[in-house]
This record gives sequence, C-alpha cells and structure tokens, in this order.
Amino acid sequence: MNPLLVMAAVLLDRLFGDPPGWPHPVRLIGAALTRLEAVAPPSPLPRRLFGAAATLALAGGSALVVHLLVALPLPVAGGLAALYFAYAGLALGSLLREGQAVLALLEAGDLPEARRALAGLVSRDTSRLDALAVRRALAETVSENFNDGFVAPLFFLVLGGPALMWAYKAVSTMDSMWGYQTPRFRDLGWFCARADDAAAFVPARLSALALVAAGWCMGRRLPGVGRCIRRDAGTMASPNAGWPMAAAAWMCGAAMGGPAVYFGRAVDKPRLGPRGGWDGPHLRLLFRLVSRAGMGLAVAGAFVLILI
Repeated sequence: MNPLLVMAAVLLDRLFGDPPGWPHPVRLIGAALTRLEAVAPPSPLPRRLFGAAATLALAGGSALVVHLLVALPLPVAGGLAALYFAYAGLALGSLLREGQAVLALLEAGDLPEARRALAGLVSRDTSRLDALAVRRALAETVSENFNDGFVAPLFFLVLGGPALMWAYKAVSTMDSMWGYQTPRFRDLGWFCARADDAAAFVPARLSALALVAAGWCMGRRLPGVGRCIRRDAGTMASPNAGWPMAAAAWMCGAAMGGPAVYFGRAVDKPRLGPRGGWDGPHLRLLFRLVSRAGMGLAVAGAFVLILI
C-alpha cells in the first residue's frame, strides 16, 4: 500500500463522489445478491447455510477479482485499477452531498421532496415524517454511514489494500441488503450481518474517536464525553452503529433515536446524546464535523503507511 494512493482516493471521493449513471462495483454486487436470493432455499437452516456460503463466496470473489486487476503487469494499468477501486470503495463525498441536498430541500420548504430524497439514504419509512423527524433521520444516517461508507472501507484499505477493502465492501453491501430481522431476510442474512458486525467493530470505535477529535479541534470540548458515548452506544441493538451516532450527537449537541418505522413495524430506538432537536445549524455543524474527521483519519492512515 502506498500512502499517496490513500490520499488520492480520498480526494477523488471528496471531489466527485459517486457520479450518477456511472458503473460501480457495488451495483454489480447488488445484482449478484438479487440473483442469489432468487435461488435461495426456503427452509430456515438450509437458508442460513446458503447465506453463509454466499457471503464467503462473494467476499472472496470480490477480493480475488480486485487483486487480479490491481496486479495486472501492463504498464500503468495495475496502478489505475488500484486507484479506481480505492476511490470507488469510499462514499463520504456522496453522503455529504446527498445530506446537504436534503437539508436544502427542507430549508426551501419542500418537505415532500425532502422525504423522497431522504428515502434514498435510509431504510426507514419516510412518507409521514415531519420536518423535525426528517432532520433527525438525516443526522442519524450521516453519522452511522460515516463509519459504514468511509471509515471502515478506509481502515481495510490501509490494512490490506484494495482487495481487502472490497472483501469488506461485499460483506457490507450484503448486510445492507440482507441484514434485516424480517421473515424474508432473517435466516438468509444472519451470517452476513454477524460478519459485518465483526468487521466494523474496530472502525466504529475509530469513527467515534475521530469525531470527538475533530470536535475538539473545532472548539467543542466536552468534559466526560467519552463516558457518555460509551454509555449511549451500549444501549443500541447494534454493537457498532451507536458509536459514531452517539459521538456525533454529543459533539453537535442534539439528540438521536426515538420512534421510527421500518418495513411497516414501529420501533422506539434508544435515545443518544443530550436533549434537543436537529435544526439547520446543527446539521451544518454535523457535516463539517464528519468532513474534518474523515480527512483527519485519511491523513492518519497515510502517516501509518509511511511509518511501516
């Protein structure tokens, strides 16, 4: 791994994100998952075994394809493949742009369009959310996906290059499509959900640390905030999602959690952070916080590669 590759990939992500209409490896993984689901057995145990085999095959296959392309002996081709896959595996640029677009629609008074734009970022039902609930859901998805879409892929890129990064991306994509506690996916997605929990364990905590460090650099110095984040993160069903969410909530001074509807089922998510709702200034603070935390982690990752 080359530290320049890491910084170049991060800069490309921030400049271009995921341009609409461009081919993307995640879409290929998603298409493969749709086909695999169609041939999955219906009974619980075989379905779990099929899901586990699919996870291992898709993660290993993704890593192998990327490795072979990056190792191409043709002049420049391998380096360009490495840069492309490193850049394509990061999603912070698109996350921030789409989050800012939702906020702009809210501030323009177009709540129906803001709901529709938010629906592309979250798995919850957005059709009946008021403006306050849209802002809270936006804050939750930006902070959670800071880890899932940027910190965890960056972590595996630094750890093992583009091939390991895309093994993780395959598992993460499977979790985002199959990792739900619904009759349709409970058994099929059990293994990929557990694999994603294990893979994201360290990156989730790095995400929280980076958000706190970025907040301190921005003058948001809160005594005892680490203890508050640990306490709040422990109330979440996910072992990882609560860490970046709680960190962002405390550093921005607004609460996350509360009622939401997923696949027709109402849930009351644990409350994270201090009391208070999300408004435009709070969300703009969150966007700046996430942006600076991401760049700080990229620089730290490049520095680690220089040292080793």
